[in-house]
Amino acid sequence: MQTVRLAGRVRKALWAVPALLAGALLRIWMLKHFYEVTGDALIYGGIAKNILLSGRYALTVGTGETYPTLIRLPGYPLFLAVCFKLFGMENYASAAWTQIVLELGGCLLLADVARRVAPARFRQGAAYCTLWLAALCPFTAVYGANPLTEGPTLFVIALAMWCAAKFQERPGWSPALGFTFAVTYAALLRPDGALVALAFAPALLVTLVRLKDRVHVRGGFVRMVVVCLLLALTPFALWTWRNWNTFHVFEPLAPRYATDPGESTQAGWVSWVKTWCLDFISTYQVYWNVPGDTLYVSNLPARAFDSPEQYAETAALALEYNNTGESLTPEIDARFAKLAAERYAAHPFRSHVLLPVGRVVDMWLRPRVENLPIDLDWWVYSHHHAETRFSWLYAGLNAFYLLLGIAGLFVRPRMWQWMLAYVLLRSALLLTVEAPEARYTLECFPMLFVLGGIALYRFTNWVLLSVLKVNTSDGRG
Repeated sequence: MQTVRLAGRVRKALWAVPALLAGALLRIWMLKHFYEVTGDALIYGGIAKNILLSGRYALTVGTGETYPTLIRLPGYPLFLAVCFKLFGMENYASAAWTQIVLELGGCLLLADVARRVAPARFRQGAAYCTLWLAALCPFTAVYGANPLTEGPTLFVIALAMWCAAKFQERPGWSPALGFTFAVTYAALLRPDGALVALAFAPALLVTLVRLKDRVHVRGGFVRMVVVCLLLALTPFALWTWRNWNTFHVFEPLAPRYATDPGESTQAGWVSWVKTWCLDFISTYQVYWNVPGDTLYVSNLPARAFDSPEQYAETAALALEYNNTGESLTPEIDARFAKLAAERYAAHPFRSHVLLPVGRVVDMWLRPRVENLPIDLDWWVYSHHHAETRFSWLYAGLNAFYLLLGIAGLFVRPRMWQWMLAYVLLRSALLLTVEAPEARYTLECFPMLFVLGGIALYRFTNWVLLSVLKVNTSDGRG
């Protein structure tokens, strides 16, 4: 009997090998063609270097001096510090390789989640479909091959879902502690990682409440909750204490606009951007350039002005900003705030509802080509035929994953409500974002993989049964 079971497990494992191999080849190809170390990666890497060289959580300026910072949570700098310690200082490629391994491991975890939560007759097939969907998704693969937080975040989300599904089947310390680690590290990587706990922790609590009358659970119910809470909160207590001692501010996560105490948050500029920014091209050409680069009025869309007078005022502000050496002074920021207040008062529904919803829709549906050498105006076919066709193909693939995920909700697998809760919570949070980026919805893809894998197998199974039924009927005829 044991030999038969072992053979069955080996056979199932072998079925996963082609998907993992295909996923690895895709990520290695992404690493070769689209790997780069810029922007956020250098910030995280700079902190990691200072942790190793001086034991300080700090950044280094051009003169070589270091200064303490709290603009980034310690999760990813510590990850890079471990990679630098093991594989060499500033070896960012080692982080990318590690992330590729983690992400492929996350694909296996998601496949097992699908196996556990799918209806009994679909379980194994749903696991295989989920594994292929996750392994061959280019949107997640390209981030796994770059030294950014998205790769580890996707892994810990998969780990949290797997531990939650396992806990629902058999409550115990092992899945509870695994879940605690996953959601804690997710929040240490990015502040919005806390949403994983908000969405999935209720699944564990509901399971505990449901089983509270059983003797073996009742005795450890309170102890399990207390221990997990203490373990989850301890890193943030230490981080908060460090920030209080260093900066004398209460900061348990990271500032909304990644600024150290005393630095300007550019509230007026941000408020004005929210009154017109709708898509990634505006984020790239305008929002990211200020301060520090030229503000071109020609890059602003028509919706940025409600009247000729507003256009003239905006042009004057842009000219004054450019003449200061691309510095957003408090006076200029205050004038942007005044202009924003006028636009909010004149069009409250547009500013508070239409534009935020439009930005979320843009983040969900636009082609995810931000890491590829594709022009921002990809939709202008006359400028670049091949890039436009590829971008629409990417948009179609993105819609395919999204529609599969929606279809999976109708199957109502176990945990569907918690997966949906995460997607809704994250989308609600994105309503507050002033400058959309498609990568902000990437953390929802583990749910799409699981729900989509279940839906895909059910659909293909239905098609095959229908074809067999028709053939059988024809044969009888």
